Amino acid sequence: MSRSQQATQELTEVLNQLWLLDTNRLKPGKDYIISLQGRAGFVAHRSNYARDLAAAPLFKYVDEDKLRGIETYLHFVNLLDNYESSTGVSERVTSEELQENRLFINSMMETDVMKRAHKYLVSKGHSPSDPEEFKKQLYDIWFRLYHRDKSGGEDSCGFEHVFVGETKFGQEIVGLHNWVQFYLLEKNGHVDYKGYKARDRKATPDEDDHVLNLQFSWKGLVKPLGSCFVGVSPEFEVALFTIIFLMSTEKMTSVVVKVDEYVLELVVYRHGRSIGTSFPKLLSSNHKDL
Repeated sequence: MSRSQQATQELTEVLNQLWLLDTNRLKPGKDYIISLQGRAGFVAHRSNYARDLAAAPLFKYVDEDKLRGIETYLHFVNLLDNYESSTGVSERVTSEELQENRLFINSMMETDVMKRAHKYLVSKGHSPSDPEEFKKQLYDIWFRLYHRDKSGGEDSCGFEHVFVGETKFGQEIVGLHNWVQFYLLEKNGHVDYKGYKARDRKATPDEDDHVLNLQFSWKGLVKPLGSCFVGVSPEFEVALFTIIFLMSTEKMTSVVVKVDEYVLELVVYRHGRSIGTSFPKLLSSNHKDL
């Protein structure tokens, strides 16, 4: 076995351990119900017109008691309104928002998912063993502000881009790869789900799938192809993408792994010592060949 095959096998093992430890993952059909509807069509480059092949919302139901009652979700949701969505507009972070960031990191560190991720990263020499130092590392990776649009001030961070979403020059949607944020935006009429994305002539994804490729509009703009986990906990996503980020110093890291029944391409772009973006792409699942 080559060194790269061995590394991928080891990574697959630890990511599957995180999956099994994710007891805060919501159950499809019970804690939430999605409605996939039609397969989304082609959207021309820089066009903001997309045929709507989903008359109803993506989310039929989400148990909001879970979003309020599970500590990591509660602190995660509190962070979603802390950002200015336009790149080029400086972020002003209040002391209350800094405290919310810390509460979210602290709550994640109490979970078995993040404890396992920390142990693995320490074993690889990527992270400090002291939990307080590891929290600082997580803060730098996800919450340190940086310039995404060079014309403005510090206008972005990894968390904002990946989990909240941004608009670039008022012309395109960037980021927004999180199901909780998508649900809350959709519930408030800000996001319009246009349909699922699948390879040509291939079957519909399953409504129990925990990973989805989709098309949607937000702020008058269309995202022709977005992707996100569905139902997984915030700590699972942060742990998984932190591991991918720290395994390489390349500008872009892409790995193909099988997590549970899903063959995924996990993609992370680096922005200095922080995450620029990160997202999953569903390649196939045991339900059907996508």
